[in-house]
Amino acid sequence: MLQPPVRGWGVMRVQAVGAAARSISLAEEAERLLELAQDDPADAEERARRILDLAGGDAYPRSLAQETLGLAAKERLDLDGAATLLQQAVATAEAAGLATRAAQARMSLCFLLVSRGDAEAALRELALADAVLHGADGARLQMRRGLVLQRLGLLDAALATYDRALPALRRAGDRLWEARLLSNRGVLHTYRRQFAAAERDLLRAERLHRQTGQALAAAQVRHNLGFVAARRGDVPAALRSYDLAAEQLRQLGIVSWLGEADRCELLLSARLLTEADQLATRAVAELARAGMDSDVAEARLTLADVKLLLGEPEAAQRIAEEARSSFLAQGRQPWAVLAAYVLLRARWQTGPRSRALMEEASRNGRDLEAAGWATASVDARLMAARTALELGDPQAAERELVSHRQARFRGPVELRARAWHAEALLRLAHRNRRGADAALRAGMRALDRHRATLGATELRAHVSGHVGQLARLGTRLAIESGDAERVLRWAERWRAGALSLRPVRPPDDEALTADLVALRETVAAIGQAALAGEATTALLRRQARLERSIQQRSRHARGQGEDETGGLPVDALRACLAERALLEMVRLDDDLHAVVVADGRLRLRRLGSHRRAVTELERLQFSLRRLTLPQGPPAALAAARASAAASAQALDDLLIAPVRDLLTEHPLVIVPTGALHAVPWAFLPSCRARPVSVVPSAQLWCRAAAQPHAPPDAGRVVLVGCATPPHAIDEVRALRAHYTGAVALLGDDATVGAVSAALEGASCVHLACHGRFRSDNPLFSCLELADGPLTVFDLERRQQTPPLFLLSACESGLSAVQAGDELMGLAATLFALGTRTLVASVAAVPDAATRRLMVGLHDHLRGGLPPAAALARAQAAECASGDDVAAAGFVCFGAG
Repeated sequence: MLQPPVRGWGVMRVQAVGAAARSISLAEEAERLLELAQDDPADAEERARRILDLAGGDAYPRSLAQETLGLAAKERLDLDGAATLLQQAVATAEAAGLATRAAQARMSLCFLLVSRGDAEAALRELALADAVLHGADGARLQMRRGLVLQRLGLLDAALATYDRALPALRRAGDRLWEARLLSNRGVLHTYRRQFAAAERDLLRAERLHRQTGQALAAAQVRHNLGFVAARRGDVPAALRSYDLAAEQLRQLGIVSWLGEADRCELLLSARLLTEADQLATRAVAELARAGMDSDVAEARLTLADVKLLLGEPEAAQRIAEEARSSFLAQGRQPWAVLAAYVLLRARWQTGPRSRALMEEASRNGRDLEAAGWATASVDARLMAARTALELGDPQAAERELVSHRQARFRGPVELRARAWHAEALLRLAHRNRRGADAALRAGMRALDRHRATLGATELRAHVSGHVGQLARLGTRLAIESGDAERVLRWAERWRAGALSLRPVRPPDDEALTADLVALRETVAAIGQAALAGEATTALLRRQARLERSIQQRSRHARGQGEDETGGLPVDALRACLAERALLEMVRLDDDLHAVVVADGRLRLRRLGSHRRAVTELERLQFSLRRLTLPQGPPAALAAARASAAASAQALDDLLIAPVRDLLTEHPLVIVPTGALHAVPWAFLPSCRARPVSVVPSAQLWCRAAAQPHAPPDAGRVVLVGCATPPHAIDEVRALRAHYTGAVALLGDDATVGAVSAALEGASCVHLACHGRFRSDNPLFSCLELADGPLTVFDLERRQQTPPLFLLSACESGLSAVQAGDELMGLAATLFALGTRTLVASVAAVPDAATRRLMVGLHDHLRGGLPPAAALARAQAAECASGDDVAAAGFVCFGAG
């Protein structure tokens, strides 16, 4: 959160007049200039130096000018220079016997000392000023004292100080200092989780700053409103406030790294770990470079949190220890206690469970509670309880949990998940497995409610990471029970839940549209510049900037309604499957298990090693990529083909062979897990010429398959062929001959706008173009159309996508897989928007063979075969002709 310092707008005009008049004029102008210092430091510095030149030995305007220069230097992050100038301001006034002026300058010096982490020195300066200042100035001093106490973590004392100062400021009509006090008190209320009071204070502070022309301070208050929303768990509202404040600050030429550290904390809560790591690392470096020791210690603590969640406990421990040492040196004992909590989590993550660790966690929990860190206190006590349970001491665990069970129902979703996890462990210790299962399901419902508040696909996909321990324990208990239906229900409970909710348009949709257009223009310009041999560095920077803007705007969207995951309707699943068999994979540690639903029965089997399956998949993908490039010695191509065949057989042995007797010859519906979503199933021996549908979850398949299958020409058909790859236009021309009345967009006509408009109301879309999967940012995975990329963000702006979507494009079926098998990419977005069946590739595919495959696929679709069977028939024909690489790349996703 940002603590607004002394800031204001002012205008100075210095006129050379008679000596007496000049002295009065300089004093008045210097007073006004002081308010300008932190809103326009460069202008303030220039004018303050002119006052110094004109003031001569006149101590009053000279001291004011020195204070202005000091505050301006602070805004430029020159804290050493600022300290020297503010000390000069005090000394100049004292030497002239201007006690009140010296005391006023001490208040600015006090704020600088707080920023540098020297709270004791700040309190000494305030004590010296306290003996001099009375009335409105005395109330201002009390506000400064409250801020110092707040930084020290003495929240009760700070609140009492603010409450004493506020009436005096209001009696004096001092709206500027009232706004500053309310902003600081609003942050204090937030730490105490009194969110309604915090919002009241901050909204009034923002209004007062706007009324008094304090644009910079108003932007900082807007940021603090985001801090309140973040602590309340309202991620979209927090992001909107943070982004609005950052934009307002940028317009003033300011980048606040303290504000960016707060944003990092929010990204951390949303499990956007890579982005949080980059931002926290930069914030620590920038704050340290500026000498803002107080703030850099807090930023280090956030970075340590990030490292813990990234699975880097050693780095987390080192960084948290640095923060703790800084807090102790600054006299900030409550913050040192919080740093000790992060150190405890690092040791708990890596070290053996011991009674000493249990006692340390319990002690840290009590210290955190006394220091006012309520959420962290509960979490530390939960760690103590879980350690006690692992040591076989349920009585000690009960003592830790008894007063903190309310954490199951309030606070951040991650805390509620941990509390339900601890409750489940306690019930297990009492041999109450049914009660443990109920506790785990209650924790999962907390996730559902939280996810329903989020509108952005990205945030929904990452949020499942909060309940990983709950889901793993529930899955483990289900597998230990040997009950196939229970395992299936638990697997579905933590699988692709984000896809059950439609993406929500952000509130600033017009701005998002403009950014998407600019992104397409920029990508096109990059391609043209590269072909011409021109530099692309500036254009690439612009692309990155636009992608950040699009991503940020999309995150502002709020969820609509309740989470729709519910429970898996097993009876409905049996009925929908009919003659098909479902194979759902469940991972527990390195073991893969399968639930097979076939012939109306559910059965549980163990498959092979997950690690080995992923290794074989990577080998297969490498070999298939090599086979799409036919250049090279025949021996090398033969070796690649042999390697691909060996990896395919190994995957078949790991994933299909253990359940082959249950699957018999049924068409398959496969629900993979993790990296196995990218398996080219048609290349596996057991799946060749066999209809296979691949789905994110059985529940989503059941929903899609409940609608009757219709041939593609039962409604409006849209055919799109781009200028590249070379086969695309010929492929679409060949298909157009078979579809009377089809909408065809070829070459330059295949623009993003034209294709997007054609999607509305279509029953089938066939799109032949280049596709690109972005593993670094899967929501910018795209189809390359005539005027630039059609991204996930473009698709999410559609009301509905066609029931049948055929993508003749490389890697268009790939998705990034997050915790809980949450998928992000083109395929996942199409399912969320209403597409029932998607045919797309999970690998690079050769052009000529792809054209033949697609024409054959449409022949079988028009003949009445459902998509999975039609694709299998077309793939079999390609394999018979000796070209099984194109056949291997395409997968039927969805209802099939």
